[in-house]
Amino acid sequence: MSSANRAEAPIYAGLVEERGDVPAEVRQIAEETLREVEQAMDFSAVRAAGPRW
Repeated sequence: MSSANRAEAPIYAGLVEERGDVPAEVRQIAEETLREVEQAMDFSAVRAAGPRW
């Protein structure tokens, strides 16, 4: 939500002050989790090495 929308929604602004910006926190955690999963699922080194038989 942009700052203009927050100014028009005092209830939202009050909730952010009281509880924190939960959507922003969730977004940050989701992005961190996605990066971790991408690293864990990165098989490029295995593919580059090729089969060893």
